[in-house]
Amino acid sequence: MKSDWVAASVRARSMARRRVGAGTSLALAAEGTLGAALSSLQESRSCYAERLRAVSGLAAAERAIHETLLWQLRVLAGWLPASGTALARAFAGTFEIENIVALAHQLDGGAEAPEPYRLGALATAWHRLGSAGTRDELTTMLRTSPWRDVGDAGPAGPGTLRAGLQVAWARRLAAVAPAAGTWCGAVCVLTAARSLSVDGTIPPAPLPRLLRPVLGRAWESSGSIGDFRAALPPSLQKVVRDIASPRELWRAEARAHAQMERDGFVFLRASLPGPDVVLGAMAVLSVDAWRVRAALAAAAAGAGSSEVLDEAA
Repeated sequence: MKSDWVAASVRARSMARRRVGAGTSLALAAEGTLGAALSSLQESRSCYAERLRAVSGLAAAERAIHETLLWQLRVLAGWLPASGTALARAFAGTFEIENIVALAHQLDGGAEAPEPYRLGALATAWHRLGSAGTRDELTTMLRTSPWRDVGDAGPAGPGTLRAGLQVAWARRLAAVAPAAGTWCGAVCVLTAARSLSVDGTIPPAPLPRLLRPVLGRAWESSGSIGDFRAALPPSLQKVVRDIASPRELWRAEARAHAQMERDGFVFLRASLPGPDVVLGAMAVLSVDAWRVRAALAAAAAGAGSSEVLDEAA
């Protein structure tokens, strides 16, 4: 492996060690209140502590955790050789999705979009998309950007737009980092399953076209979760194993996060420096942020535990 990946791999492993971790996340979920859980994080030496110090509500805490993860990705990107820029930009695409969906909702007459995530050099097309003044303009801009045709940005539904963006993101990440192919498959399976379960029919174009290279076509005529699972390529059926109804899809999503984390640890332990080590750190940090958000939500609800985190254990 080229020596220009050595520093990036060392930095990636170092950053991954600052995660909160599964055990601490479970302890946070068991706190009696959100305030208690936040105090534990604010007093810790975790990567989230600084941005959580002046935070009190759940929404603000979730935003702070997201911003911490994005900052980690931007810092890590600064250590990458030029050949690693595409990897960092592809992984950070989830934050651009949030910016796009919030803007589309605002342009459709919804609530004012929050301050967009600051992507800097990790932006795919946000520098241009953020200037859209109407939903038609945003849709046109998307179609002429690397995101391509991912769905209507207007009244057809923000869910449709988000689903198309998520599939486009997963496929792009897998194209840049083949080791992420399993994660791409899980994203596509869960997106298709949610679309079918909500509408009871094949999702509107262009989502089926975006999904077909990964899932094929047989799933489009499924009438139940069982039929859907049987219609998937054999390697992807495990994503929704033992899922009996749409209400249980959260379990499959939690397991997908856990698998992503396990893969990330394998990549981090790779003997040679390289892009897979960096991908592993990004995965581990991303899932850690997901775990902490789930823990805080459980603490805010006073649940004493988190079914989501238990499923991902």
